[in-house]
Amino acid sequence: MKLYLDNCCYNRPFDDQTQERIHLESEAILTILQRGQSGIYSIIGSNILELEMDRMQDIVKRERVKELYKVADLHIMYTDEIKKRSQEIMSQSKIRTFDSLHIAAAEAAGADVMLTTDDKLEKMSGRMNLNVKVMNPLRFAWEAIFNDEY
Repeated sequence: MKLYLDNCCYNRPFDDQTQERIHLESEAILTILQRGQSGIYSIIGSNILELEMDRMQDIVKRERVKELYKVADLHIMYTDEIKKRSQEIMSQSKIRTFDSLHIAAAEAAGADVMLTTDDKLEKMSGRMNLNVKVMNPLRFAWEAIFNDEY
């Protein structure tokens, strides 16, 4: 199974863990990344993710995020096709630039699922005809690990 995690997923373990939802999502993401490291999943990275990470202002958080990102074992390069697909996605929805680029990169890489903690992105994506399923990492982990659906 190929998974693409957007930047908010890599950031989640470094957010305020006193909030129950954030803590649970963080644990799910860390479990997913661990399963990627052990070869159960293939984690897809991209130039787009790296650019977004490089733009982070908090240097310490940026380095921690990049450390988590090292688990990515596949890498998709930005292409004209990804740019074109991203523009199509934006023209058909209210999905923003980086989010549409992540979806386009995930599709181009043949990802089965793109994970995000962004509820609005997940909801908007669910209304579109995409070539990748967009879902919350906590829901994915629950279905994948406990229900063996993936």
